[in-house]
Amino acid sequence: MSGSRLEMLASLIRDVPDFPQPGVVFKDITPLLASAKGFQASIDELVASAPADIDVVVGMEARGFIFAAPVALALGAGFVPVRKPGKLPGDVVSQGFDLEYGSTELNMHRDAIVSGARVLVVDDVLATGGTIGATARLLEQLGAELVHVSVLMELEFLGGRARLESLGIRNCSAVLKV
Repeated sequence: MSGSRLEMLASLIRDVPDFPQPGVVFKDITPLLASAKGFQASIDELVASAPADIDVVVGMEARGFIFAAPVALALGAGFVPVRKPGKLPGDVVSQGFDLEYGSTELNMHRDAIVSGARVLVVDDVLATGGTIGATARLLEQLGAELVHVSVLMELEFLGGRARLESLGIRNCSAVLKV
């Protein structure tokens, strides 16, 4: 990716201090989404980082959906949502995890992915690695192969990549590193 394209994408992400709590600087992607050129460039970059022969793209609620679904379409793969508790009907697998400022749980339909499927996980941000780590454990429960993780932005100072590596997740790429 060219430096000017990276600069354009970075310029479309706004810092919001003290959100959702004091001391946290939230990375707001809504200006990027509002820019057709910026949104398209972000999807193009996520698609370019994807390995070949992906069966399913998984995106986590809520901002991961925004990026994962168009990436899945571009790759000719299916899209599977990972949701917060109480959002999916039917039989689900669940995984709890800690966030930067709390804890939660993620759910996926038990029949959403067949055993052996090659999966690309796409999200907006890699922060501490909790969300992606929990998603990887869900995929493991279903017998899927996590092939790669692609994120729009990695917050390097939070150490998420190291956490993912400690979980055995080494194939990870970020369009932007902050």
